[in-house]
Amino acid sequence: MTERWYYWKSGLLDPAFNMAADEILLEDGGNDGSPVFRSYEWSLPAASFGYSQRHAEVETWTSLRPLVRRCTGGGLVPHDADWTYAVVVPTGHSWWRLRAPESYCRLHEWLRRAFLHLQVKTELAPVPDPAGPGRCFIGAEESDLLHGGRKIAGAAQRRNRNGLLIQGSVQPPPKGSDRANWEEAMQQTASTAWNVAWHPWEPDHEWRKRAEQVAAEKYRDPGYLHRR
Repeated sequence: MTERWYYWKSGLLDPAFNMAADEILLEDGGNDGSPVFRSYEWSLPAASFGYSQRHAEVETWTSLRPLVRRCTGGGLVPHDADWTYAVVVPTGHSWWRLRAPESYCRLHEWLRRAFLHLQVKTELAPVPDPAGPGRCFIGAEESDLLHGGRKIAGAAQRRNRNGLLIQGSVQPPPKGSDRANWEEAMQQTASTAWNVAWHPWEPDHEWRKRAEQVAAEKYRDPGYLHRR
């Protein structure tokens, strides 16, 4: 029996809209009650930081601007050359029922298989390496994705009554893949592992209008940005 997932390649969007789009996807519990995999890019270099982090601290760690606070946890993530994505699953889905460490591990195992499909060898970090607390790509957490001993993928999660949102970032390996091939490999490996049937998706005008309102009222609001 196949499982319906939606794929949204949303392209270049400004930082606030990117964060709002992920939040709206979670609020909706995916799309029509089905999981969504969204691959997205940034219209300008930026950095995102975790919901509970202090703005005054993270702004000293990077020169990238703008900074945008995520609705998920995790640390500071630069978005100047990464492959950013989100996975949203509704309540009741098998991913939603997992404990946070288990869903984190499952996500990065998915990435590992996708890179293996591209003949790029990676592995999951067996233990934490807290070299740079609060900064996603300095050090590593357990089950982060490593390539040649260096962390190349991390993620942050938020689980609520609507579903599970995982926001992830991949720092591309130096050679052996490009973004388009990686996106295709993610879909192919999910189809093989979980019998996923992929369906393309694009939000309509009303959905985009709703996301733009959240971007303006929340993610561009200095009060939200500086709340900690």
